[in-house]
Amino acid sequence: MPMVGGKESSNERSPNGSATTKNFPDLESVMFSCYPITLKFIDVCYRLKLESKNSSSPCSIKGILSDPTGTSRTKSTPEERTILNGITGMVSPGEILAILGPSGSGKSTLLNALAGRLHAPGLTGTVLDNGLKLNKAVQRRTGFVTQDDVLYPHLTVRETLVFCALLRLPDSLSKNEKIRVAESVITELGLGKCENRIIGNSFIRGVSGGERKRVSIGHEMLLNPSLLFLDEPTSGLDSTAAYRLVSALESLAQKGKTIVTSMHQPASRVYQMFNSVLVLSEGRCIYYGKGSDAMNYFGSIGFSPSFPVNPADFLVDLANGVFQPDGTSETDKPNLKQTLISSYNNLLAPKVKAACMDTIPIMTNGSKTKLAMESHGSKSPNKESQRSINSGSNSSWFNQFTILLLRSLKERRHESFNSLRVFQVIVAALLAGAMWWHSDIRNIQDRLGLLFFIAIFWGVFPAFNSVFTFPQERAVFIKERSSGMYTLSPYFMARAIGDIPMELILPTVFTTIAYWMTGLKPELGAFLSTMGVLLGYVLVAQGLGLALGAIIMDAKQASTVVTVTMLVFVLTGGFYVHKVPACMAWIKYTSITFYCYRLFIYIQYGEGHSIWFLLGCSQGSNRYSLSCKFVEKDLEGQIHPIMLESALSRLLEGRDIFGEPVSDSLSSSIAEVYAKLWSQLQLLLKRMLMVTRAGSTNKFSLSQAAPMNNKSGDVEKLKELY
Repeated sequence: MPMVGGKESSNERSPNGSATTKNFPDLESVMFSCYPITLKFIDVCYRLKLESKNSSSPCSIKGILSDPTGTSRTKSTPEERTILNGITGMVSPGEILAILGPSGSGKSTLLNALAGRLHAPGLTGTVLDNGLKLNKAVQRRTGFVTQDDVLYPHLTVRETLVFCALLRLPDSLSKNEKIRVAESVITELGLGKCENRIIGNSFIRGVSGGERKRVSIGHEMLLNPSLLFLDEPTSGLDSTAAYRLVSALESLAQKGKTIVTSMHQPASRVYQMFNSVLVLSEGRCIYYGKGSDAMNYFGSIGFSPSFPVNPADFLVDLANGVFQPDGTSETDKPNLKQTLISSYNNLLAPKVKAACMDTIPIMTNGSKTKLAMESHGSKSPNKESQRSINSGSNSSWFNQFTILLLRSLKERRHESFNSLRVFQVIVAALLAGAMWWHSDIRNIQDRLGLLFFIAIFWGVFPAFNSVFTFPQERAVFIKERSSGMYTLSPYFMARAIGDIPMELILPTVFTTIAYWMTGLKPELGAFLSTMGVLLGYVLVAQGLGLALGAIIMDAKQASTVVTVTMLVFVLTGGFYVHKVPACMAWIKYTSITFYCYRLFIYIQYGEGHSIWFLLGCSQGSNRYSLSCKFVEKDLEGQIHPIMLESALSRLLEGRDIFGEPVSDSLSSSIAEVYAKLWSQLQLLLKRMLMVTRAGSTNKFSLSQAAPMNNKSGDVEKLKELY
C-alpha cells in the first residue's frame, strides 16, 4: 500500500486489489509531495483584557440598585492578564516539538497563535514559516487537531475519512482517487482493524479513545499537511495507547513533516520521542531545547532530582514551582518560578533568539531535513505538485450538497428509525385506533377530539426531536466550516432535504393505521388530503424546532422554549376555548395547530351543511343539543379552506426563513430572522382579519335556519342560499 511520503513502490497494489497511484499522476503528487516548512516564533505575547469584577455597568440591575442617581459611578478600568510572555523557539521539518506545562500555563493558546487561529488585538510577536509571515498558502498546508474529538458517532471509521476526503480534496482528483487517499491514511495510522466500526461517543460504544484520536488526526492527514499542530492528543489515553499514537506521529515526522504538539504529562518512553521541548510556566518559558538535554540543563542550575524520575514529570513539577531535593519534604515556593525564568532568560534565551533571528536555516537542521527527504523518497515540491495540491477551491456546490446529503442520511438513519421512536409512533396509532374504533360521523365531539389529538401529537413530536439538532451538531459544524470543508448553503440544503424523507415516513405509517381504524371519511381523496395536510404540518413543526434550536443554541433552554410555544399553539388551536377575549384572539392566527386542526375538520365535514341536516339541527327542538352546538362552534363560520392552505404554506415557507439563519446563526444577525418572520406574520394577520370581516357580514349562518320548518320548500331555499 503506498504510504504518504513513504518509500514503498507505486507499483504495489492496495488491499482490495485495485491499481495504485501509478496510473494516477495527480494522486501521486498529492500523496508523495512534501513541502518542508520551518516554523519560527519570536517574542510571542498575548495579553487579555478583563473587565473589573467590582465595577458594575450603569445599565445593569446591580448598578442601578447600588447607585440610582449615578453620581458615585466611576468608569471601570479593564484589568489586563498576561497569557503568553515572550515565547521564542523554532522547529524544523522532521522534528517533533512538544510543549509541556501544567494546566493553565498557555499551551493551547500558544498552539492557536502559532497556527494562525488566534486573532486578537492583544497578540504580538512574529511567527514565520520558511522566513515568511503566515499566509493562505501555508495555512492550506497546515493541519490542526483539536483536543476534543468532534466526530459523528454513527459513522464508521472508513465512512468518516472517505466523506472527509470527498469534501476536502480538490476536484482535480476523481472520486476513486480521493477514496484511495483515505485508504492510505487508514493504513498509515493503523486503523485497518477498526475501519468498519462506528466512531461512537460516551453513550454509544464504538472505537477506543486512541483509535478515535487517530481518526481525528486522519482528518488532517488527508491533505498531506507539511505542518501539523495537535492539542494534547494523548489526553484520556492509557500509556500504551499514547505511545502508539506518538509513534504514529514520529513516523510522520520522519517523512519530512513538522509537528508541534502540546502534552500534559507524557510517559518517559513517549518523552524520548520528542526532538525539542518547550516548557511553560504561567505563560513564560523556563526551558527550550533538545529533550535529551533538559535534565542536564536544570542540573547545571541546581535543580536535579535525588532519584531517577520521568523527565516529563520533573519538568511539570518545576513549572508548578515544586521541587523536592534530597528526599526532603515537598516545597512549593513562589520564587522558584522566578528563579527558573531568570535562569532561562540569562542562559538560553539569547542563544534561542539568535538562532531564530538568523534568516539562513541552521546547517544541521537543513542537512537533516534533506537527508530525511532523500532517505524516505520524498520528492521536491516542484511547481506542478504544488499546483495539484492547492489548485482550485474545494469541491463544487453540487458535489458538496450530494456528499453532505448522503452523509446526513447515513448518520441520521439510526436516529430517525430507532426502535424506540418507531415503537412510540405505532403504539400511538394503535391506541388512537382502538379508542376511536369506527367512530360514528354523528359523534362530532369524539371526531373533533381525534382530529385535535392528531394535530397535537404531530406538532409536539417533530418539534421536540428537531430542537436538539443544531445544538448537538454545532461543534462539528464549527470545526468543519473552519477547515473549509464546505460552505453554508449546501450544508443547510442537504440537511433540510435529507430530513424530508426521514421525517415523513413515520407520519405516513401513523396516518395509514389510525385513519382506517377510526373510521374517518372512507374516501381516497379525503385520506390523501389528510395525509398531505399532516405531512406539511410535520415539516412546519420541524422547521419551528430547528429555528428555536439554532437561535438559542442551548439544548435545555431551547426545549423549554419549545414547550411554552407548543403549549400556546395547543391552547389557541380552537378545540379547548371558543370564546377567546378580543385582546388575545389574534394569537390563534399564529398557531400552526389552529390551521392544521381546521383543515382536518374541513376535510371530514366540509362547511357543515350535510351534518347540520343529518343531525336535525334545523328543527327547533334539536337546535340546542350538544352535537348541534359543536356544529355551530367548530364547523360554522370557519376560515375558508383556501386561506387555511395558504396560511399553512406560508408557515412552510417560514421553515426556509428559519432554516437559513439556523445554519448561519454563527455568522448572520438574529434580528434579520425576526424581521422576516414578523413581516410574514403581519401579512398573514391582515389576510385573516379581512376574511373574518367578510365572513361576518356576507356569510349565511346555519343558526339562522333553525326557526324554519323542515319542509321540502325550506330545504330548497337553504340549498339555493348555500
